[in-house]
Amino acid sequence: MAEKRLAPDEAEALLTRILMRCRTSETNARAVARALVAAELAGQAGHGFRRMPSYTGQALAGKVDGFATPVAEQIRPGALAVDAMHGFAYPAVDLALDWLPGAARAQGIAMAGIRRSNHCGVAGVIVERLAKAGMVALLFANAPASIAPWGGKVPLYGTDPIAFAAPLPGAAPVVVDIALSKVARGKILAATQTGAPIPEGWAFDPDGNPTTDAHKGLAGTMVPMGDAKGTALALMVELLCAGLTGGRFGYEATSFFDDKGGPPETGQLIIAIDPGAFGPGALERFAAMAAMIEGMDGARLPGRRRQQTASDLAEAGIPIDSAFLAEIEALGA
Repeated sequence: MAEKRLAPDEAEALLTRILMRCRTSETNARAVARALVAAELAGQAGHGFRRMPSYTGQALAGKVDGFATPVAEQIRPGALAVDAMHGFAYPAVDLALDWLPGAARAQGIAMAGIRRSNHCGVAGVIVERLAKAGMVALLFANAPASIAPWGGKVPLYGTDPIAFAAPLPGAAPVVVDIALSKVARGKILAATQTGAPIPEGWAFDPDGNPTTDAHKGLAGTMVPMGDAKGTALALMVELLCAGLTGGRFGYEATSFFDDKGGPPETGQLIIAIDPGAFGPGALERFAAMAAMIEGMDGARLPGRRRQQTASDLAEAGIPIDSAFLAEIEALGA
């Protein structure tokens, strides 16, 4: 299989040009391209270049408004309501991240609720940005339904990622990023594009049977992480991201993967906490715990593998299959 490597800035410029060709403003195209490159650098290919066919298809069909400008309203001292205006999630997330650190420093804690949004990519990338700005960060995002309540048969919840990051003095942040399915649904999407089977235990087919066929898995439901515990957490995320913000619940949202139907209108909730809110010393305590983990044989601090991957790929270039690169370059042509 022929492969090319793209430098991050080269990849970002390429994706920006293609998105602009597919009914997306330059500002929005740059925000999306940065996020897709960040996903590749994080080693999360299912949220990276592989999203370009669906993103451009949705922009061309009008399912996502590529020219939307998100609108923000500070409705409380520590609460920002962001309307993504049926556009890509990334410009709305950027708006929230611009506001959150200052508000958290002033209030001790601040939150931004995003509605009428879309797929927000790698949740860990978003919270890591806040941690690099000195904040403790949490993100919750809901997604189109693909998980049934435990014991039920009808999908109501999305894979609904939860992410957390904490700054460390003189070191890269701790970053925790989990989807509430056993694996991220983007991995199944990637398998449908490459023709690879998926491991048993990732998904059920539409009849509720375990499957290794990626297409059947994408059409069926995801296996929840931790069985009943995973579905309980997914309910929590749905209430925070849709019930609280005014977004759509997973069972009301259209697919992130195709250009059919109207906008998904999902939601995100991002919380930033000033680590000095309860007085000095928090960063030192964070560092003490991190040192305990990193000093233990066989243990790894969450986020470190992702950060090493990003460093390696930034130097060596991001690999992409030549045939898939040609497919991306042809989008909207």
